[in-house]
Amino acid sequence: MRTTRTTRRISAAGVALMLGGAGILLAAGPATAAEVSYATECIPPPISGLPPVQGTTRVLISAPAEAKVGDEVEVVWKTVQAASRNPDILDLQKDTVKPTGVVKLGGGASGTLTMEGPRQNPPIPKNSPMVLPDMKGRLKLEKAGEITLTPDTYTINVSKPMSTDTKCSPKETPAVGATIKVTDGGGSSGGGTTTSGGTTTAGGTTTGGTTTSGGTTTASGGTTSGGTTSTSGGTATGGGTTSGGGGGQTDFPGKEVAVSFACQAPGPASISSKVTVNARKNGGSYALTVRTAKGVMNSPAALPKGALKPSMAVRIGGADSGTVTVTGAANPEPLEAGKPVDLTDMTGTYKPGASGKATLSPGKLTISVSLGGSPIVIPCEVKGSVQASLTLDTEKQAGGAAGGSSTSTSGGGPGGGLADTGAEDGGALRALALVAGTVILLGGAVFTFTPWARLRR
Repeated sequence: MRTTRTTRRISAAGVALMLGGAGILLAAGPATAAEVSYATECIPPPISGLPPVQGTTRVLISAPAEAKVGDEVEVVWKTVQAASRNPDILDLQKDTVKPTGVVKLGGGASGTLTMEGPRQNPPIPKNSPMVLPDMKGRLKLEKAGEITLTPDTYTINVSKPMSTDTKCSPKETPAVGATIKVTDGGGSSGGGTTTSGGTTTAGGTTTGGTTTSGGTTTASGGTTSGGTTSTSGGTATGGGTTSGGGGGQTDFPGKEVAVSFACQAPGPASISSKVTVNARKNGGSYALTVRTAKGVMNSPAALPKGALKPSMAVRIGGADSGTVTVTGAANPEPLEAGKPVDLTDMTGTYKPGASGKATLSPGKLTISVSLGGSPIVIPCEVKGSVQASLTLDTEKQAGGAAGGSSTSTSGGGPGGGLADTGAEDGGALRALALVAGTVILLGGAVFTFTPWARLRR
């Protein structure tokens, strides 16, 4: 009996000791503060052309409640709710989302701590909340006192089918997310708090913010630099050599003319370029080649090979009238975000619809970006007057232009001339709105936004 009582006392003492030890471990473990919620403004990827969107971010910041001078502690940012939602357009693939963020330091420290998460997420179905992995950062403590940790800006990068960034920043001052009590443990001193493994603070001096991967850069209306490699020269008025006989092919180089284009979203606001229209006579028709200057625009995002195609509606004037659609091949090499883009030569066939001197001038430019689904179509209308690049002596051909269009899909994508999907087509505008919404989704930046209102317009 006594043995049983003794055993019970020992067991009880053991339990008490275990609980006491557990209490000590809990006190020394990470302390998670109350959830912080703050109004957030997020900037969608520039390629979308959409305005900033307002949302709410909910965050938990975890860090040790107590530590000593000289310790290096881990800080964890858990996004309970991102100011984003995946609309009913496209499923996001597994492991395509990567967040980065900034935690502000206060109290006995100043500056910022850079946070970074892995590219790790479950598949995110349509019409469901964005799911972000936890972000982490390491902070070295170099001064006794209390350090406060406050969530600040963050960026969501989505890698497929193209790399896009959504940048989110507070619209109000967030509450403190966690506090670390730093005691003097006889370690190194020297003032300040430093962060390891990232940019940010060193002795209280801030050295940068969020590090993003594959950032999306706004196409800035690309002012053209450099010249064109096209053959220059005066206006070709071939006289008898352009008459409609069987005299073989004859080249007619056009002159370089300056053109300004006003583009619709999601493209750049404007494009300025030198354009040349060249022709080669082939029987009674003319094979046209249209060239733009190098670096005509900046790439709106990192695009794979074969994603971007140009087309143009060449204006016919003088004795003839109408348009000729010329199209170019897709980009032969991958494009870097924000870097100048050289459009490929655009080709098509002009069949005269009248006899006399016909002029050919640059017209509406259309840029198509295709990532495997419906293309994003960016129409760019000519601003102001444009000189003719080429004048030809023509002879009327059956089924020629004269008041209509002479289109060709040479060098373009499947389904005909790209210019036919421009702003004049209400259906195309609706498709553009839908695709623009899809691009926002790809950057993780469709919050409470839905493209259907724009679709109805």
